[in-house]
Amino acid sequence: MRLSSSLLALAACGALSAAHADTIIDNANGYTLDAKGEVVQFASLAFDDNGKILAVGSAKDVAAKAPRAHHVDLQGRTVLPGLIDAHGHVFGLGQMLTQLDLSGTTTLAQALQEIKTYARANAGNAWVRGNGWNQEIWKLGRFPTAKELDGAVSDRPAWFARVDEHAGWANSRALALAGITDQTPDPAGGKIVRDADGHATGVLVDAAKGLMEKVLPQPTEGAARTMLDRSLAKMASVGLTSAHDAGITVEQDRLYRDYADHGKLSARIYAMIGGTGSDFDQLAKNGPLNGYGRDMYTLRAVKLYADGALGSRGAALLAPYSDDPHSHGLLFHSDEEVNFMIAKAMQKGYQVNIHAIGDASNRQILDAFAKNIPIYHTEANRNRIEHAQIVTPADIPRFKTIGIIPSMQPTHATSDKNMAETRLGHERIKGAYAWRTFLQQGSPIACGSDFPVEAPNPFFGIHAAVTRQDAGGNPIAGWYPEQEMSLKEAFRCFTLDAAYAGHQEKTLGSLEVGKYADFIVVDRDMFKISPYDIDKIGVLQTWVGGRQVYQKK
Repeated sequence: MRLSSSLLALAACGALSAAHADTIIDNANGYTLDAKGEVVQFASLAFDDNGKILAVGSAKDVAAKAPRAHHVDLQGRTVLPGLIDAHGHVFGLGQMLTQLDLSGTTTLAQALQEIKTYARANAGNAWVRGNGWNQEIWKLGRFPTAKELDGAVSDRPAWFARVDEHAGWANSRALALAGITDQTPDPAGGKIVRDADGHATGVLVDAAKGLMEKVLPQPTEGAARTMLDRSLAKMASVGLTSAHDAGITVEQDRLYRDYADHGKLSARIYAMIGGTGSDFDQLAKNGPLNGYGRDMYTLRAVKLYADGALGSRGAALLAPYSDDPHSHGLLFHSDEEVNFMIAKAMQKGYQVNIHAIGDASNRQILDAFAKNIPIYHTEANRNRIEHAQIVTPADIPRFKTIGIIPSMQPTHATSDKNMAETRLGHERIKGAYAWRTFLQQGSPIACGSDFPVEAPNPFFGIHAAVTRQDAGGNPIAGWYPEQEMSLKEAFRCFTLDAAYAGHQEKTLGSLEVGKYADFIVVDRDMFKISPYDIDKIGVLQTWVGGRQVYQKK
């Protein structure tokens, strides 16, 4: 189907003509949620030069509200509210897009060959860097080793982050630079993986990664800008008009403000300060930042970590791992430390969002919130647990009674299904990735992807939420399908509920009068196709605040 001449003109200029203060999107197969959370359809959408919606509904009614508007004919294409990722790592996605990505490798041998090829092609790089490896996909039954990595690159240090970013794989040169030997003790909240003889194998888990990060070269400002540019472009191409960046630094905050000042943000960023240390002390001097740069950038949350990840056995469990009876995983902090960090952030008026994957870490954080919220909480906080992946069934109701938002990532379930039950056993899996249980008790779920751990495409998340299947359609009946979402629920968790989790439901998350004209045009109707094909939906256009930021070529 050809684009209309007016649509092509808009795509070419990338912005609305100053001669037309109002614009109407006509002939749309539009869907949105209303104030009650019900799905409603519309044919036309009008917005003003400030990117705010003037009218939504039939062509006749909308035209009457904006009689002098410029009209854009969408020729029957499907329009949806811009989708929101409630948990991603924007600079991490950009970094992945500028380094070697091993997420597509299915064996260790394939990964090593790709590393060797990449190292030769980038002979001028002082380090060989990459990410995305997963020993479970490789069916290795163990972590890879420095000796194996030495076979691919031995002339300079090499460091590869695991797919979940909670472990890293180093070669011998990198270990030597970091001063890691067999005698190096495990840091608190971390683990240096060792063989049966006590030798460091080359894999560092959670806080142990800090030993390597001290010697890793930091990206220049130019490199950081490239990462941000790549990430924003990728997000626009998959229909994300907003993302909650889960843990940023002072330097990243400065770039976000600069991009907002110069109109370079093509997605709204709701950022969380990484921790309550020196970066927090500097960024929180003047309190939370709301709606900076015409609501393109907000900094009013803090991101903390309670434990690691399931795949690297860093998630903290109440009972030992079913496939490793000597390990409970890793709690990063004592109860006293957690209480101190929560109180410090809350006293400054920040929402507190805490990474907790295992049932032990979720219980620790629920206990801490229950203690601190009555003292420091205000209605504005809307504190969250990020991931809430494995929660003992008795603790799930506490999210509702304490008032904690579960911020969850549907594709984690379909990616983890190959190893989750092996790690947890049949009983504990009942409280894992338990979306239906949370929804039934009235907890709004803020959905995201945790990109670059998972792909940033929100339609992959909606597909996983409603089918409990991976991209290959497995398992046929869905993985624990009793926990799946309805399509309306999945649509809501990537729109209105994600907006609510960022205090933005009055301006984002649906296409209603007074809200921002953040919307996407897609190549098929999500509400009419088979739910098993939702992950095949392609984005044709992305608009943020009435400005077109992406056009599929």
